Amino acid sequence: MGMEEYGGGQEPEPEVLVVTTNDVPGYRVDKVIGEVFGLTVRSRHLGSQLGAGLKSLVGGELRGLTKTLVQTRNQAMERLVEQARARGANGVLMFRFDVSEAADVGTEVCAYGTAVVLVPE
Repeated sequence: MGMEEYGGGQEPEPEVLVVTTNDVPGYRVDKVIGEVFGLTVRSRHLGSQLGAGLKSLVGGELRGLTKTLVQTRNQAMERLVEQARARGANGVLMFRFDVSEAADVGTEVCAYGTAVVLVPE
């Protein structure tokens, strides 16, 4: 499993820093812009559903579905960062994901947090 296939996250020097914490060491919040989010809904294709059904009989990881969920989460995070940047933020605090079923046809992933302007202390 490669990081690029089954992982996510930001580059080492992101334009918009996204963290799960309330603050960032070495920085202070100069301005709170407000809530931002990125949302995407992905449907499951028939092949992955059949494969998952067969795999569930013997157990183990459902790699196709894992890959799809990683791609979906990464897309939601990219949309969150785009929205934060468009509103003038250079940081997002208290970043979270919310995942749910969307009308039995797919998976809804929402990435959300608080957009802020961070300045070095």
